[in-house]
Amino acid sequence: MDEGDAIIVEHLSKRYRIPHERKQTIFEHLFSLFKGGAYSYEEFCALNDVSFRVRHGETYGIIGPNGSGKSTLLKILAGVLYADGGVKIVQGRIAPFIELGVGFQPDLTAKENIYLYGAIMGLKKREIRERYDEIIEFAELKRFENMRLKNFSSGMVVRLAFSTAIQTDPDILLVDEVLSVGDESFQQKCNQKIGELRSKGKTIIFVSHSLETVHTLCSRCLLLDKGQVIQIGPTPDVVHTYLSLIGSKGASS
Repeated sequence: MDEGDAIIVEHLSKRYRIPHERKQTIFEHLFSLFKGGAYSYEEFCALNDVSFRVRHGETYGIIGPNGSGKSTLLKILAGVLYADGGVKIVQGRIAPFIELGVGFQPDLTAKENIYLYGAIMGLKKREIRERYDEIIEFAELKRFENMRLKNFSSGMVVRLAFSTAIQTDPDILLVDEVLSVGDESFQQKCNQKIGELRSKGKTIIFVSHSLETVHTLCSRCLLLDKGQVIQIGPTPDVVHTYLSLIGSKGASS
């Protein structure tokens, strides 16, 4: 692996089995069993032979239409999903901002969840204690630190999760558009914090439908469509290809 690479992905694939037909009645189910099978399935290829590299300190964009495989790819990079084929090599601690709050326990308080998540991310108890005040203040949840998470709104969970994850001192950030759940002022705080990490040379992989944001943040981009890589290159070139792609799809429909 090149020392300049933070992430290497080679020939990555992910497939799902989808029931081809649904049996509506007991008779249909028994008839299908009599034929030798309860269900038939078709295979859906979410990612097909995806390869790319991200350099240390790079802010790298992933764009594409809905259903193109962007979120699936991010989840595989984060270790939330497993690939069916290919190679994924990651150098550094990852903070995934994909499904914020995954790993949190609803019956624990906000304070307890901060310590739990920090431990999962490899921090020592002393390190979590030193960062606790900054986490809870950034999340604007000081009044609710002893409240159980099951009583939190989705926006409060997002604020707590982002604030905790960002304090784990990650080397690599995986950012989906999940932050849109929060209010506008908190989104601005998050974007400012991500900008600070970017200026410190952290590696960021950014998935967004906002081409303006991708233009501003990302020097290079990957364009996905139907699970396949269409283009990798400088952001202006890839965005141009993407606009042509969605334009041709709109014209054909």
